[in-house]
Parts: sequence; structure tokens; C-alpha cells
Amino acid sequence: MRVTAAFSRLLRLPGVWVRAVRFEPGRVVVEVALRRRRLVCPLCSYTTVHRHNEQTAESGWRHLDLGVWRLEIRARLRRLTCPTHGVRVEAVPFARHGADLTRDFEQLVAWLATRTDKSAIARLVRIDWRTVGRIIARVSADELDPDRLDELFEIGIDEVSWASQHRYLTLVTDHHRRRIVWGHEGRDSATADRFFAELGQERAEQLTAISLDMGPGYAKSARQHAGQAIIAIDPFHVAKAGSDALDEVRRTYWNELRQSGDQQAARRFKDARWSLLKRPENLTDPQAATLGRLRAAGGEVWRGYTLKEALRAIFAPGLTIDDVALLIDRFISRARRSRLEPFVRLAATITKHRDGILAAVRPGVSNARAEALNNKVRLITRRAYGFHSPHAALALIMLSCGPITLRVPHELHLH
Repeated sequence: MRVTAAFSRLLRLPGVWVRAVRFEPGRVVVEVALRRRRLVCPLCSYTTVHRHNEQTAESGWRHLDLGVWRLEIRARLRRLTCPTHGVRVEAVPFARHGADLTRDFEQLVAWLATRTDKSAIARLVRIDWRTVGRIIARVSADELDPDRLDELFEIGIDEVSWASQHRYLTLVTDHHRRRIVWGHEGRDSATADRFFAELGQERAEQLTAISLDMGPGYAKSARQHAGQAIIAIDPFHVAKAGSDALDEVRRTYWNELRQSGDQQAARRFKDARWSLLKRPENLTDPQAATLGRLRAAGGEVWRGYTLKEALRAIFAPGLTIDDVALLIDRFISRARRSRLEPFVRLAATITKHRDGILAAVRPGVSNARAEALNNKVRLITRRAYGFHSPHAALALIMLSCGPITLRVPHELHLH
């Protein structure tokens, strides 16, 4: 009796009482029974006092470890007949439907998943890494705020790569609250259409600004469903396009060195990539020295670097809209005359989206306002490469950057 009473206080499982405790090699098995008389459907709020029959279902759940011992909860559950879902085994208050893990266990794993990689979690709590993905998906679906698409005014629609072979997720960010509110696999207009369909016409008409990249898909959908909103081309993506153009110039020059037979020069130049692409203030001393040698050498690579930096400087803080317009026109002129094909193409793209770029500067709406959030998403997607399903990767993003407040188990019980 003293042992069962002690475990009742230790487990802190709502609505149950401990019937028996067994100590086995490497684990502790606790048999419990539900206190309530009414049976609850695990898929809806339907309750009844009538059982379907006298049969019971043996069920078990993994709970938080007791030191080095696995702690398992077992119970005999009754069956009920739900008018909507048919014959079901009753729900338990301490575990989600379809899970063989308690809520406390899943909450701990989900919290850890937002802070470390799956391999570390699997080793710490002794579960398979695929189980980590399933837990993340369940907790995210259960905890996600159903009203997250309400009160949206300024949003950003962006894409992020979550796995190899060019697999992408589309993410929608609420700029005011700086959190991700929606996501789905894909990165085309059909994916954006799916978001606007879920948002609905009434809420879409409340949007005042939408920041995008320079791809055509999202813009087409945004103009169709929220024509009153300002379509703002995100300066972050404009600057990134400059870096991509420079990297293309660099690769072309590197291949020319390799084909010329000067393999030593090609190897030395290969190490110049980060010297060219990083911001000057972030360069290490060796990278700064490499950049100095490239400046002295001049040529196409250095011209490309100056164009990349000129494009980035357009969006420096403190510039007026007239300053930005003048700098954009100067950059377009320089890029067209540069004789560098990647920058000539970039000039044409920026010319096409000039109004959208200026629109982003006017209200100060851009994904750059949530740059820390974007960096966090990139880190999460790198950790999510082991997930085979986009749903698990998206669930991890929503847990980490969405409208979800995760607490570790002892904080849950305090609340």
C-alpha cells in the first residue's frame, strides 16, 4: 500500500490510481486504473456511461524514466460506441490517441527536439529516431494554436529547403508577432493558393502587405487572392541574388583555371569562396588577406564582388526611399555594362521587380525584420535532414518557431 501510494504521488498522472507496482530487470511496471466512470471517445468529446461490451483492452505506455529504469504504465481500458467514430477503446487523460508514450514523455522529447539533434535525444531517452519524428508531429498537431491565422496584416511567404534533392517547404510568417503561422510542402503558386484557401477571403482582405522573393509563383497567388495588399520584394532575397550571381562568376573563373592546367592556382582560388561571399566585417584575418589579394588582382571576380557589395549597400539602414531608388537604378546600369552574364541577368530581374523592391522599403516590410527567425529555421532544417517526411520537418519548425509554447513536464504540472 505504501509503495502504490508513493507511486501515485510520483507519477502525477491525472485521473488515475495505482493498483500495483512490479519491479523487473531494467524497468518498473505500474498498473493503473481510471478513476472516472464515464468513457470518453479518443477522437472527440463524446462521453457515455455505457460500455460496448465487457471486454477490456490491455494497453501500455512508456513514462518518464525512473533514474536508470524504464517506467511503464499499464491499464485495462474499456470499449465504448461513439455515434461518430464507432467502437473505440476509451481515451486516457495522460496520453494522446494512438501513442504508446505518455504526454509527459512526449512533451520532454518535443522540448529537447527544439534544442538538440535527434541522435542525442534517441540516446538520452532510449527511443528510435523515427519515434522522435512521430512525437514531434503529434505534439505539434496537438499544441498548434487554431486561431494562428487570425489578425494577420503583414506577412512573408518564403521557401526553405528541408532535405536533399531540392525538396522545399513554403512557410508563412506573421511579421508583427515574428512567428511562423503556416507551412506546407512545395514552393509554387499552388502551394500559396492552398494557404490563401485556408486563410479565407475575409481574412485575406485584411492583409496590408506581403513580402516575397523574386520568384513568379508566390506573387501570382498573392495578387489573385489579396490584391489590396502591397506586394513587397524582400530585400534579403535581393541581396542573396547578388551573392548567387557572384558565386556563379567565381565558379566560372575557377573552372577556367582548372582547364588551363594551373591546378595549384585553382586550389588556391577555391578557398576564396567565403572571402567573397561573407560580409567584410565578418571576415577572419586569413579571409581578409585573401580578399586583399583578389582586389590587387582585379579582373572579373573583383568586379563581381564590387557589384555584390553595391547591391547589399542599397538596403543599408537610414536611407530614404529616394536614395534607394537612385541606388537601384545605378546598380542596374552598372550590372548591365559589367559584361558579367550572371549580373546582366540579375539586372533584368531587378528591373522587373523594381516597384516591389521599393514597396518593401517604404513600409519597412520584409523578411529581414525576422532575420533571426529565418536563421533559426535554417538551423532546424539542417537538423531535420534525417526526417523522411516533410510533415515531421514542418512540425519541428512549428514547434520551434510557431505559435506553440512548449514546457517541460514539471512546468506543466506547476501550471
